[in-house]
Amino acid sequence: MVGLKPSEVPPTTAVKFLGAGTAACFADLLTFPLDTAKVRLQIQGENQATQAAQRPQYRGVLGTILTMVRTEGPRSPYNGLVAGLHRQMSFASIRIGLYDSVKQFYTPKGSDHSSITTRILAGCTTGAMAVSCAQPTDVVKIRFQASIHLGAGSNRKYSGTMDAYRTIAREEGVRGLWKGTWPNITRNAIVNCAEIVTYDIIKEKLLDYHLLTDNFPCHFISAFGAGFCATVVASPVDVVKTRYMNSPPGQYRSPLDCMLKLVIHEGPTAFYKGFTPSFLRLGTWNVVMFVTYEQLKRAFMKVQVLRESPF
Repeated sequence: MVGLKPSEVPPTTAVKFLGAGTAACFADLLTFPLDTAKVRLQIQGENQATQAAQRPQYRGVLGTILTMVRTEGPRSPYNGLVAGLHRQMSFASIRIGLYDSVKQFYTPKGSDHSSITTRILAGCTTGAMAVSCAQPTDVVKIRFQASIHLGAGSNRKYSGTMDAYRTIAREEGVRGLWKGTWPNITRNAIVNCAEIVTYDIIKEKLLDYHLLTDNFPCHFISAFGAGFCATVVASPVDVVKTRYMNSPPGQYRSPLDCMLKLVIHEGPTAFYKGFTPSFLRLGTWNVVMFVTYEQLKRAFMKVQVLRESPF
């Protein structure tokens, strides 16, 4: 057996909430360069007239990261990390940490198992709740990841993460911090359903058919499957979301306008730009996050039981 034993006491909502945010931050620390590479590949092709002369061209995941390190310095793949950690503590805590509670809320009384419809509804609900709360952190993260600084003399629009929040609110209004909320809600409803629901179902079937026990191999396989499904179904929405949130005011009238221009100018294959880094990132992120999350829930509950037990 690998890892801590399952707790005899079910984890509380507070434990799930804190565990999900902490595990997601840990996963982000390990996979953030892949996420940055994905963003750079997704926005490649915008403003083609000026891009060829001013911006480096990226090819593949490793090529993108190496180009960034060569032209912008070794810290560039981690541009926006602070905002990314802000995002995960508020975002993952809600969409993952509250999933079981919302699923139980939607499950009819007296039912032993939640239907797929109930799980999808719970995933959509927590995904929408999370985006509503954490959207400003996502906007700032993408702005940092998409910004290119070629040499010491290049201008930096934001001096830091908190300055980015203030500058966007001042220049674009408070609504600017919630730019792209609807495509992001759509994306995260899809991601949540493909990710959490897939993980939930795969794990349940592995345990029900006694193929694996509730430990690391089960969590690893479930998380890997969840990452692949999430990447396949969410990539088109993710590309539109990234383009729209990174665009200057007036470039696109709406997310739909962004999607139509993307198809007209770059073709339907543009919806899967950055698919490889997306899968590498989501697959790795899901494995690290869910494995860590399962262990943190057990560790937190063990500490709680020890604190409440008499000497």
